[in-house]
Amino acid sequence: MIDRALISARLVFAGLATILAVSLLAGPGAASAHATVWLCKPGARPDPCAPGLSTTLYTPTLTQPLRITHPKASANPPIDCFYVYPTVSDEKTGNSDLKIQSTERSIALYQASRYSQYCKVYAPMYRQATLAALFGNSTTPPNPQLPAQDVTAALENYLKHYNHGRGFVLIGHSQGSFVLRSVIGKVIDPDPALRRHLLSAILMGGNVVVQGNSGVGGDFKHIPACRSDTQLGCVIAFSTFDQPAPSNSFFGRPAALAGETLPPNPEVLCTNPASLGGGAGLLDSIAPSAPFAPRSSLAAGIKLLNVSFPQPATVYWATDGAYSAKCVDSNGSHVLMITARNGAPTPTPSPNAQWGLHLLDANVGLGNLVRIVGAEGRAYLKHTG
Repeated sequence: MIDRALISARLVFAGLATILAVSLLAGPGAASAHATVWLCKPGARPDPCAPGLSTTLYTPTLTQPLRITHPKASANPPIDCFYVYPTVSDEKTGNSDLKIQSTERSIALYQASRYSQYCKVYAPMYRQATLAALFGNSTTPPNPQLPAQDVTAALENYLKHYNHGRGFVLIGHSQGSFVLRSVIGKVIDPDPALRRHLLSAILMGGNVVVQGNSGVGGDFKHIPACRSDTQLGCVIAFSTFDQPAPSNSFFGRPAALAGETLPPNPEVLCTNPASLGGGAGLLDSIAPSAPFAPRSSLAAGIKLLNVSFPQPATVYWATDGAYSAKCVDSNGSHVLMITARNGAPTPTPSPNAQWGLHLLDANVGLGNLVRIVGAEGRAYLKHTG
């Protein structure tokens, strides 16, 4: 069963970089004609992005619970988070439909829900390139413009009907980050009024390109890398590895967006969520206690990490300082390299070394990222009054 799962996961993920480059970097195109379907939206029932915040804290080994905490959430968060999820659809067509299924609910719980401590979370459904398209055996060919079209339309819907001049954070992972790279570059980056309300864009596993080690240029002309948790209008981006990246790694290597050229001395941005100003820091991990959608392809990929994750009765489990992290150049890739501490498990790259710990990008430092959003929110309110 393990060998079969390994083969399946490798086939599923082997073509992801190619599909993303072809189908997501084509640009937003015309706005989508259909009404936005919200996976998460304040007041929606059910809302997988608002499950509560109860958490069991564990030792780094993930075997010994220490205590249960109940983080306090803002009763009326003053900022918003707009989340675009990664490739999760097991539909057989080239692009997914807009029906909310268990995989979308699970990924929203895993990657976006914890930010509800400090922001109202909006997450649109979009017609993403499916896992079947990555196999090359989808029943229909993927339409390369649909993902960015849908997310552009959803963002415009959010800005028109729900934002009301509030500060906002953009959050994406993998396919979601590739989509947001394009949308931000064409919608947010050129607009000074929108940039004034952007706290940050957290773009994990999406190969955001900058010029050299400057933290600027490349994908965005006006939005620099975040170097402190009170800096506003900036980008946090990284891809996680725990062993040297192979020379053919999918992440950490620059590639231009469609219709654009790479800047001189291009580099994939890495900002360490444990130390935005540079250097090493300790990561605080948070993840849901509920297992990812059973029998899904992504659940098989998570199994290949070879880590026994706890499943307490609380909504989340957490561990503090189990990994140290530092942005490094590794065989031509610029990545976030993590090292296990104090008996913490060492995950196996999934599905293979080319991917590193892509499946853990959003959770291995989630505690740090949530605190950064909280600090940014306070800085934004101080700045805007």
